[in-house]
Amino acid sequence: MKNISNLKHLLFFTTLLVFGLSITSCLEDDCNETQRFIEFEQIYVQAEEFRIPVTTESPREMEETGKFYFYNNNILINERNKGIHVIDNTDPKSPQNIAFINIPGNLDIAIRDNILYADNYVDLLSIDINDINNPTILCRDEEVFTNYGFSDGLGYFVGYSETGRTIEVECGDPNFGSDNFQRGGFELWDSNISVDNGVPTGANENTRRDGQGGSFARFSLVGEYLYVINQSDLISYNIESPEKPEKTNTTSVAWNIETLFPYENHLFIGSQTGLFIYSISNPDSPEYTSDFRHADACDPVFVKDDIAYVTLRNGTFCQNFINQLDVLDVSDITNPKLIESYDMDHPHGLSIRDNNLYLCEGEHGLKVFSLEDLNKIDENRIDHVKDFDAFDAISLSSDHLLVVGAGGLHQFDTSDPSDLEDLSYFPTKK
Repeated sequence: MKNISNLKHLLFFTTLLVFGLSITSCLEDDCNETQRFIEFEQIYVQAEEFRIPVTTESPREMEETGKFYFYNNNILINERNKGIHVIDNTDPKSPQNIAFINIPGNLDIAIRDNILYADNYVDLLSIDINDINNPTILCRDEEVFTNYGFSDGLGYFVGYSETGRTIEVECGDPNFGSDNFQRGGFELWDSNISVDNGVPTGANENTRRDGQGGSFARFSLVGEYLYVINQSDLISYNIESPEKPEKTNTTSVAWNIETLFPYENHLFIGSQTGLFIYSISNPDSPEYTSDFRHADACDPVFVKDDIAYVTLRNGTFCQNFINQLDVLDVSDITNPKLIESYDMDHPHGLSIRDNNLYLCEGEHGLKVFSLEDLNKIDENRIDHVKDFDAFDAISLSSDHLLVVGAGGLHQFDTSDPSDLEDLSYFPTKK
């Protein structure tokens, strides 16, 4: 009886298997969907290609904009992985392109008293720019930015280069429905996802000259310390002797941390999974205080008056479907609380001046909101500048705003936040 019972079970499951295969076959025969992928070639560099002197060259046209920074009437705009465009902004109505600082693998900078701190692929550089035309490397700390993998014979993996080819994947392909996959030594990404090709010793706070970065910054100057983040760690440097920063601590935070914002005695670290807050009461060794988790999303942050403003967006490696502004009460730093979430179009970087929020909405331009009522921010939009791409913003004063986007650098007179006035536009190469 036991053998007969087992035989019945075998026949039953065999019938199900045949039936299932026939259904799958029918589905595959009827399947006519395709998914479009863009092909990217992996890029590797050898150490001798980037561990070279930093040089200043004649000004060149901006091909694309990266992160940006304001220092001593100059606007420094990153050309991704190539270096820094130096724009003389003495007259905001007529900015002048005056130089290009060649730093391979550069994405982020910070400046204090003419010492430029910059990433150079995996390394952190301290550069004397007292003479902008003759920069001098004071210190090189190697292997700081661990998001670059190393492969013997190939070098450091530093990103992807789009080949210009696209591939149609049919729904019967095992990779159909994936965001990305590898084939034949190339990386293939769904065409709907955007791929990122993944600053004197003894000075006091009254005499320091620090620059100002945007909300996507990974470097932050606080007191006598420089803080930088790599893909997962917060790294502390004592810069009392700027010619040789002293690394004091490396703190593991989380995977895919992206932005760094200082506020009072804390650092606010934006990641793809949430906002992390670290105390710098002991500046040598930051300590975890609290966090606020959210769905996977990219999230620059700006903090003012115990309120944190966090933007979440889709269409990137973050792979989410959220476009919103989260407003958090951080008056109790150990327990951040959500005040309200607001739907947005495609929010990127942000800046706040007085009681006004300047929010970059990517291809949807720049929006200005009054912050008089934190529970009704979406009802208090007071201006919307359209027809340009806005990635990040720096408010220099109550009447001067810098905005960078795919098309270049825009400057606005914000004397009347409800009616922004164009000051100038410095474009990327056509």
